[in-house]
Amino acid sequence: MPMQSFAELGVSRAVVGALASEGVSAPFAVQQLVIKDVLAGRDVLARSPTGSGKTLAFGIPIADRIQSDGPRPAALILAPTRELATQIACDIRGIAHARALRVTAVYGGVGLVKQAKDAATSHIIVATPGRLEDLLARRAFKLDAIRMLVLDEADRMLDMGFKPAVDRIVRACPPSRQTLFFSATLDGEAGRIAQQYTTNPAMHEHGPSGRRPVAEVEHRFIQVSSDSRVEALVTELGQDRDLALVFVRTKRGADRLVKRLDAHGVRAVAMHGNKSQRQREVALARFESGAVDTLVATDVAARGIDVAGISHVINFDPPADNDSYVHRIGRTGRAGRLGVGITLVDSHERREVSQMARQLGIEHGLAAADHVAPASRVSAGRGPRPDRQAVGVGAPRAGGSTRRRQRRSSTAPRRRD
Repeated sequence: MPMQSFAELGVSRAVVGALASEGVSAPFAVQQLVIKDVLAGRDVLARSPTGSGKTLAFGIPIADRIQSDGPRPAALILAPTRELATQIACDIRGIAHARALRVTAVYGGVGLVKQAKDAATSHIIVATPGRLEDLLARRAFKLDAIRMLVLDEADRMLDMGFKPAVDRIVRACPPSRQTLFFSATLDGEAGRIAQQYTTNPAMHEHGPSGRRPVAEVEHRFIQVSSDSRVEALVTELGQDRDLALVFVRTKRGADRLVKRLDAHGVRAVAMHGNKSQRQREVALARFESGAVDTLVATDVAARGIDVAGISHVINFDPPADNDSYVHRIGRTGRAGRLGVGITLVDSHERREVSQMARQLGIEHGLAAADHVAPASRVSAGRGPRPDRQAVGVGAPRAGGSTRRRQRRSSTAPRRRD
């Protein structure tokens, strides 16, 4: 399909101008696929991974289809985490403002009263299911005027147990609404729910099929002993790299690992569910700016993180299942860049990690023997190593949302989410 401009896709002059003012001039592939159908009023099912540019794929047509003088709220975007909700609201606020539309993010961890007041007077609400239900129970506003409903990262909402809440929210919206369903997979439960929520939808698929690792990532598995695990991590963090996102299983483990890294001279910040919203925002801002180049996070806390410049994702603790591996490693190798995914594996974890890698089609090279030398490196490249740029102390690092990645691309469009 030949590349079309935003104007050729039917986007209004006001929104095209707002995009241009931010340096966004050409749509990404998923935007090419989706925008026309949404502007035409069709329901849409889209399989598209995080980092593909899907936020603008639904944000642009929402800005054009919602009228500023109509009933409020008129559009509802559901997201699994507060980080993703705030990111979406930030990404679409500029184009919404160009059409005199107000956007509010609704999520837990902040005061209810002001959030309820702001949401009730907004045209577009971006919300996590739990906090939205809290506000609806308090009768802060109703959803009877919703014209457009978006479920973003719908598969993750199901994984996190939000289906009952989402069902109730969908029922509270008018049956005549337009529904847009975005998910990394349309298989299994996600596919069944997608068909249940939509009517005669246009279907689009973009990116890797199923829950598979992205092709732009080199996968490595490093065999360690329980005593050498931290030292192995410190060694990897000492390599030439950009930002590194390190995954652990537990909240306590995240805080403990930050302290152990500090003892080795590695500055890191932790991000998990026990942190307040303000603490999480500060940690993410420091990481995104490059003030601290290592973020230690749990799976739930990291959902929705979209930070450019993450060259390495390191599984300090192996993921619990295949889906978690794909979502963790999917934080690198984004926006056309290459990345590295590293998993530390001790003898007790080797069988499960080997099985997971085989199921995902990743060469792992893990030894079958019970004893391995500490921090034995096994590289299983699914692609070339990422281009690396040495970064000295205090040097600027690549950072920012995918909005800025799309804006600063001068050769080929980069993905934005």
